[in-house]
Amino acid sequence: MRVFVTGATGFIGSYLVPQLIKAGHQVVGLSRSDKGAEALTRAGAEVFRGDLGDLDGLHAAAQMADGVIHAAFNHDFSRLKEHSEEDRKVIDALGAALVGSDKPLLVSSGTGLVDRTKINGPATERDVPVSSADFPRAATEEAADAVAAKGVRIIVVRLSQVHDTAHQGRLSQHVKLAREKGYVAYVDKGENRLSAVHVSDVALLYRLALEQGTAGARYHAVAEEGVPMREIAEVLAERLSLPVRSITPAETEDYFGWIAGLATIDLAASSALTRQELGWNPSGPGLLTDLREMGSGVA
Repeated sequence: MRVFVTGATGFIGSYLVPQLIKAGHQVVGLSRSDKGAEALTRAGAEVFRGDLGDLDGLHAAAQMADGVIHAAFNHDFSRLKEHSEEDRKVIDALGAALVGSDKPLLVSSGTGLVDRTKINGPATERDVPVSSADFPRAATEEAADAVAAKGVRIIVVRLSQVHDTAHQGRLSQHVKLAREKGYVAYVDKGENRLSAVHVSDVALLYRLALEQGTAGARYHAVAEEGVPMREIAEVLAERLSLPVRSITPAETEDYFGWIAGLATIDLAASSALTRQELGWNPSGPGLLTDLREMGSGVA
């Protein structure tokens, strides 16, 4: 299968491109830089020069593919609404190239975007997302639904906390705050949880969803259903040689700033249906293991 991949030169893409090529697929990766293009060439992929703002180019690349994996997103959260609406336009452009073709279009969302006011327990694949009016990032799944309604074979991959020893996603902000404040904090008893998955298992899931996924399905990239924030804080404190402290809910905003809401919410999620349907069996290191072995640059 000829697969066009956005985000091919990013964190997940650096694992996904080799995973697809090893399985016999021909990969065309989007790159806006010479450095990224060189990396793709070394990996054995073709290069499509451009960026997410080039909607006509994305449309053309999707037309030439047998399937598309949209793994890119601008994670500058200071401009989240703007970037979320840009993502909506990208999905629309990619989808327009695939209408009526039965070619799969995989888009990337997050388990944290599930409307947790309507569930009791870990989020599942069948749970509905929040509205973009409530949280801008949800524009991705709204765009996916809109494109699916036009006859595109849409598959949504919801990511949990993706990690390896060099990348910790949102937890990188926890590390930054701990250095600034002089201690690692968790709220109250720290019983709220974070679902997580190693990046190598994410790459495998994208491939399986591409090859076997059901149109309209939502799959969860979750290896660990929920790691308690207290345990995460304790491991970070050990790794950073800092004290760990419980803070009250009233102190949360002062310590955590713009991620205060995330510091208290329970983000547990299940992948039971994903494993059953795709035969996905994650085997990568756990979140706490990778945090204990974080690269020397974070210590």
